Amino acid sequence: MKKFPLVSVDSEALRTLSMKPGVYLFRDLQGVVLYVGKAKKLRSRVRSYFRSLKDLSPKNQKMVELIESVDSIVVGTEAEALILEANLIKEYQPRFNILLRDDKKYPYIKVTVREPFPRVYVTRRVVNDGSRYFGPYTSVNQMRQALEVVNRLHTVRSCRYNLPKDSPDRPCLDYHIQRCKAPCVGLQSESEYRGMIDDILQILEGDTEELRSQIDARMMDASEGLNFELAAKMRDVIAGLDVIAREQRVHRTQGGNIDIVGLARDGKLAAGVVLKVRRGLLLGRVAQRFGEIQNETDQDLLSSLVSRHYLGGGDEGMVDLPRMVLSPNFFSDQDLLEEILTEAAGYRVRITVPQRGEKLRLSELAEVNARQVLEDRIIALTYADNRAEDALFSLQDELGLKVVPRLMVCFDVSHMQGKETVASAVVFQNGEPSRADYRHMRIKGDWGNDDFQSMQEAVHRYFRRRLDERTPLPDLVVIDGGKPQLSAAHNAFNHLDLPDITVVALAKKEEEVFVQGKKTPLRLDRRNRALHILQRIRDEAHRFAVRYNRKLRTKRTLRSQLGDIPGIGPHRQTVLLRRFGSLKGVKSATKEEIARVPGFSKALASRILTYLGN
Repeated sequence: MKKFPLVSVDSEALRTLSMKPGVYLFRDLQGVVLYVGKAKKLRSRVRSYFRSLKDLSPKNQKMVELIESVDSIVVGTEAEALILEANLIKEYQPRFNILLRDDKKYPYIKVTVREPFPRVYVTRRVVNDGSRYFGPYTSVNQMRQALEVVNRLHTVRSCRYNLPKDSPDRPCLDYHIQRCKAPCVGLQSESEYRGMIDDILQILEGDTEELRSQIDARMMDASEGLNFELAAKMRDVIAGLDVIAREQRVHRTQGGNIDIVGLARDGKLAAGVVLKVRRGLLLGRVAQRFGEIQNETDQDLLSSLVSRHYLGGGDEGMVDLPRMVLSPNFFSDQDLLEEILTEAAGYRVRITVPQRGEKLRLSELAEVNARQVLEDRIIALTYADNRAEDALFSLQDELGLKVVPRLMVCFDVSHMQGKETVASAVVFQNGEPSRADYRHMRIKGDWGNDDFQSMQEAVHRYFRRRLDERTPLPDLVVIDGGKPQLSAAHNAFNHLDLPDITVVALAKKEEEVFVQGKKTPLRLDRRNRALHILQRIRDEAHRFAVRYNRKLRTKRTLRSQLGDIPGIGPHRQTVLLRRFGSLKGVKSATKEEIARVPGFSKALASRILTYLGN
């Protein structure tokens, strides 16, 4: 029988893992997810981490030392494991996974083509509802120009009536100011309205040449008929179409519908882009920034970028799939991802590495875009570093600190009427958030609404652990609150016999800074950078605490609903929520999917769906 190194994980639990495909989650002592991974054979993959620590990378060695428990979720196929892994990484954001962050949530133009009288509007949420989405628009001006052309050329309804079933008794104001032809009361036929929508789709797809000729002819006819007002309107439409044609970077490609992946890397920073080409036109760009990377190869980054672009975004990633994905290099899970995309699209989706010709040129264009995103990030970090440095020196002067507060921690307490009381400890290093060092904790004492006792417990537990682990102590401690919270923190320090650490409290509303030993609070100018950095860390600690409190309340609500089902105890509730992510995920699952979860039969699956109203 094989021996495993001295780690906290139960070696017997490792030996009894399934040999089927699935996803595994490594957790630390507090239950926080450290890493999410997938495996073709769960037992073999998980045990490989614990055979010989010296064969692991430094990053994985550190991770294994922190692992306290292993959770596993068995699924039917390796493809299901890949999809579940992407969703769980997005849900938990584990510190040892490669993390991707969107530059922004860019807007789309949505056309509800499945409705008899479609609407056209801006949205930042993409769902797989059969509508047509155009974007994402990285330039808001470009999106506004496209909508302006649409509004000048056509009169699209802005109401939310479910036409023709649900309609008003009379036209609204839009009809009287000639912004709508009132299809809601039958003054515009469905066929005429559909023809208008077809023109709008042409504009948004970037195919403006044919439409420009038609508008040009209408302008000339209006001019010859002395209808100069209509001619001027058509002239403005043509000008708008020319702007769209100029600003949209057009590339004619073979195959028409292609996504092009680009990757750029500079030390521990990296960025990726996915360019969207439809009908030979470059319609949009999605940019992603990687969190601080360690020993990952370019292939690792590429695999994370592509997998999570399509699988980690829910419906958004599976809308309007291409026929081909151009990748700068081969990566793991490429064949598996190709299989998943093909099944979702209903047609063959190929992932290929271009070698020459037009497709190679497009791949180089994507790399240029990725390099630009990365350079923008480096410039922004340099600028932020300079500003943060000034703010830290200003903070040192205002508080009279002996050292520049390069390492800061801020505490906040959150609860709902004394229930689910939690605390957060947010860390800033060199003036910027160090999210890997964030901590949250449940308050163990039965203090109810007593924020002061809760604050004292949180500060005591946090510093007790840092002293035990011999990790560096912060230069400055910030407390979200006033004098009472500040006193609570000092009581915790007195019990621990800590060295001299400066502690301040920042009170809301007046933004007064309370310093222990000073009778009057410090009032900083609202434009002072020292105050700005205190506000940033205070607000971040508040956000982090509220988020954890809300998460616990949501779990309690979900468990109470699942707990009403006969035969579903706490363990099965946990298994269901980990497998499907949420109560909504359980409701949308089929009987067969629930029955595949270990410990669930088809009869039990039917009972669950019946109780949930599905």
